[in-house]
Amino acid sequence: MSDLPPSGSTEPVPPASSGPPADPTAPPPPAAAPAPSGAPASGPPGADPWAGHTGHAPIVPEYGSPQHGAPNPAGQPGWGTPPGWTAPGDASSGWTAPGTPPQSWTAPGTPSEGWNTPGATPQNWNAPGTPPHGWNAPPGTPPPGWGPPAYPGHPMPGAAYPVPGAAYPMPAGPGTYAGWFPGLDPQDPLVNPPHAGIGPWFARCTAALRRGWRQLLPIVLLTQVLPASVISVLTLVFSPEGELATAPDGAPVLPAGFWGQMFAFYGVLLSAGLIFGLLQAMGWAAGTWVVTRQAAGEPVELGAAFRYGLRRALGLWGWTLLVSLLVMLGSCFCLLPGLYAAFALALFGPVYLFERREPIGRAWRMFHNRFGMVLGRVALVIAVLFAATVLDAVVGGISGAAFGVTPMNAVGTAIGAVVLAVFGALLAAPAYLAQQVGLVVTYAEQRAHEGPVNAARLAAELG
Repeated sequence: MSDLPPSGSTEPVPPASSGPPADPTAPPPPAAAPAPSGAPASGPPGADPWAGHTGHAPIVPEYGSPQHGAPNPAGQPGWGTPPGWTAPGDASSGWTAPGTPPQSWTAPGTPSEGWNTPGATPQNWNAPGTPPHGWNAPPGTPPPGWGPPAYPGHPMPGAAYPVPGAAYPMPAGPGTYAGWFPGLDPQDPLVNPPHAGIGPWFARCTAALRRGWRQLLPIVLLTQVLPASVISVLTLVFSPEGELATAPDGAPVLPAGFWGQMFAFYGVLLSAGLIFGLLQAMGWAAGTWVVTRQAAGEPVELGAAFRYGLRRALGLWGWTLLVSLLVMLGSCFCLLPGLYAAFALALFGPVYLFERREPIGRAWRMFHNRFGMVLGRVALVIAVLFAATVLDAVVGGISGAAFGVTPMNAVGTAIGAVVLAVFGALLAAPAYLAQQVGLVVTYAEQRAHEGPVNAARLAAELG
């Protein structure tokens, strides 16, 4: 029963008493609720200003509302209480009456809350890598798919290069190919990007020839054609004379002094090859320097190219001798192993000039890591050299038919034979140019498969 008088009564309401109730049979009043945090703990409670109000619920400002006097929606839980505070006995406080199961209790055999049938998608499930439902990124968060800028020129410090054959971070897009490293320039004049194909590789080779033929041609003539011409003339001079004879019993008989002439012939050629090999190594180093620096847009002078080649000639010559021995050793067993060794070690020269460490091992790994690609590039270079060899053989055949087997016995025939020998060496000049440019561009392409690289970086590595 309410202590308020009936509606419309004019009888004054007696003030609330702090003593016991007048009726001894009436139940005691409920215990007062504890004061919320921060409220005064002592003092008599104030009189209820709405004790005599009738009709609708009074309009009281919401606790903590910035707009005083704003109505609170009817039925809103926690109205008039501080945020986070719950009166005792309220169901939301987690209190449970005796004998009543807890709120989170589940009857045996009943699927728990949030349980889903096997095979069904869980409720409120999010795909991996996606934000929860209703989640909003905080202010200042970059848009989805945004990442930090790639480290310029090479991977982050301390990061290893990706394993050859693994996926690369850059996707395909306009003007790019899948598998590129960040930082690769598709317009680099020397480095053919990964998976660009044979067309761009060939275009870079021809562009390098157009840029540097004025410097490369004198280098090739002096360090490649001249040694080849001298060796051709020495072959004419020291080739064994005489023809096989037939004994009375029909057995072939060698001409007199054949073995002495044979040892002298091969001894002269071997000595000339060793001496001119040093000159040829200087030419390969100088040509590599010209091709790389021109692609990087740096100035190139013929004298500076020869000086660089002279500094690198001895080391390159030593590695050339070792590779030549390996190829000859393979050819002794069969032609195929020797040819395989020549293909697999074809990039030893650029590896030594750019990296100056384990040229044979690095060239071998490059060949086998991307077998088809390197085999195709090197095969094109060797095909050009083979064509030059065939032309030289044709010229030699013409010389033999015109001046005989021993052309050096007469002055006229000797002059004619020497002229044809020099002409045959000159025909090989384009093949030397193609070999010089083709191997450098092939090496640069293989470096692009291992990490970001460009012509400027390669020029700096030459030293």
